[in-house]
Amino acid sequence: MTIKVLVADDHAAVRAGIVLILDGHGDIEVVGQAADGEQAVAMARELRPDVVLMDIRMPKLDGISATRELSEVTDVLILTTFDIDEYVFGALRAGAVGFLLKNTDADALVEAVRVVARGDGLISPSVTRRLISAFGAAVPERRPYDEHRPLGVGGPTPGAGGLTPREREVLACIGRGMSNAEIAAELDMAEATTKTHVSRLLNKLGLRSRVQAAILAQELSSGT
Repeated sequence: MTIKVLVADDHAAVRAGIVLILDGHGDIEVVGQAADGEQAVAMARELRPDVVLMDIRMPKLDGISATRELSEVTDVLILTTFDIDEYVFGALRAGAVGFLLKNTDADALVEAVRVVARGDGLISPSVTRRLISAFGAAVPERRPYDEHRPLGVGGPTPGAGGLTPREREVLACIGRGMSNAEIAAELDMAEATTKTHVSRLLNKLGLRSRVQAAILAQELSSGT
């Protein structure tokens, strides 16, 4: 299967470099390039790519706002120079399924596109450490919802009471950082069935991505 990719970045040279990297692989096809957030949203809705590589700082509509509009349409992989917390947590709350820095090498970028296209999530190692740190921080009491607060810290935790026993098992596996293929092997079912369970539990829990599901699973298992 050819993975259709839309590249959204306001710098033409950056877009050209990304396209050059991706087009060198037979299983990936760049179907469009967007120079701002509004164009990215319009093109993604028209072209229906499997993955959108999204910059954050763009004119007209920033990458986080664009991701929020597209999270129900396609999978968004953030690719940015900036890994400040406001962007990391904002992108994940908006529904991004991955977050990479632009200093990622070419091979890792290509593999990230493949991972996201398979339905799995992927986050830059340096960002992962900060997510773990934020999740592990002691929170004495719940606070009102704040979209800029780290996922899993100080906000209301939705319950998993509406999930089937199998969906609960899948959620627990997601919380352990397992891919769809690993979950399928662990629970002895087809990978396509795993994808269906993941999609259904995200819908039931009102979550935008498996990254959010993983953090919720950690919250539920720790009782926070």
